[in-house]
Amino acid sequence: MLRYVINRVKSSIVVLFAVSIITFFVLMIIPGDPAQLILGTDATPEMIKDLHSAMGLDKPLYQQYAGWLSDLLKLDMGKSYVYGESVRTLIVKALPVTLSIAVFAMIIATAFAFLLGMLSAVKKNSFIDYFSRSIMQLGTAIPSFWMGMVFIVYFGLRLKIFPVSGFVSMGSSLTGFIKSIILPSIVLAIGEIGTLLRIVRSSMLDSLKQDYMDMAKIKGLSSWKIYMKYALRGALIAPITIIGMQFAKLAGGTVVVETIFALPGIGRLVLTAVEHRDIVLLQGLVMFITSTVIFISLTVDILITLINPRIKSVERGE
Repeated sequence: MLRYVINRVKSSIVVLFAVSIITFFVLMIIPGDPAQLILGTDATPEMIKDLHSAMGLDKPLYQQYAGWLSDLLKLDMGKSYVYGESVRTLIVKALPVTLSIAVFAMIIATAFAFLLGMLSAVKKNSFIDYFSRSIMQLGTAIPSFWMGMVFIVYFGLRLKIFPVSGFVSMGSSLTGFIKSIILPSIVLAIGEIGTLLRIVRSSMLDSLKQDYMDMAKIKGLSSWKIYMKYALRGALIAPITIIGMQFAKLAGGTVVVETIFALPGIGRLVLTAVEHRDIVLLQGLVMFITSTVIFISLTVDILITLINPRIKSVERGE
C-alpha cells in the first residue's frame, strides 16, 4: 500500500510540474502588457519600463519562470494587480465559500443518487425506476444558470425564504450561513445528480447479477443484508470515483453559480482574473485548482484500493 501511495505521489508531482510550465508560458505569451493594464492608458513609456523592471518582466521568460516557481514552492503566489493583495490571501478568503457550497451540494447529490439509484436497480422497470431515469435526464439537461434564476425569483423574491445573494460565514451566524448556501448548493446538486444517479444504478444492476448474490439468497439472508452488505459494497467503486471527480470540479470553483448568487468564491476570483487579465492571480488560481484536483484524485484512488485491494494488484500487473 505504501509503495502504491508513493508512486501516485510521484506521478502527481510530475503532473503539477508540467501544469506549472504550461500555465506560466501560455499566460505570459498571450497579447497584452500587464504593466500597461496596471498603470492605465495614461502611463508614459518610462513608467511602464520602470514597472517592468520592478516586476521582473524585462528578464528572459525562463528566468521569470524559475523565480515564479521558486516563490510558488514557498507558497508565495505573488500579488494580485486588481485586488492589491497577495494571491494566497485571496484564495484563503474565497475557499470557505466554495468549499461550503461544494460540500453541501455533494451531500445532497450523493444522498439522492444512492437512494434513487439503489431503488431503481432493485425495482427495475417499476415506477420508481422510471422516475429515477427521468431525474437523470432532467439533472443533465437543465442549465445551472436557468435553475439558479428560477430559485432566486421563486424562493428569494417571491417567497422571501432565502437571500438571493451574498455569503454569511458560519462564525457570524449559523442560520445565516445555511440560508446563504442552501440555494446555490441545491442548484449545483441538481447539475451533478444525473450523472451520479446513472452510475449508481448501473453499478447496482451489475452487482445484483453477480454469483455471490445468488449465494446470499440461497443462505436465506434478509433482503436488507443482501442489498446493503453485498450488492452495495460491490457497487461502490464507480460511484466513489465519480463523487471524487465531481467534488474536485466543484472545489475548483463554480463560476456560473457563484456569479448568479454573488458569492465571493474561487469561481468569482477566476472570472475577475480573466476579465482584467490579472496574470499573477490567474497563475496562482490555476495551480491551486490543479493541486486540489490532484489531491482529491489521489485520496479517492487510495480509498478505492482500501475498498477493493485487487485494483492495486491489477495496476502492478500481478
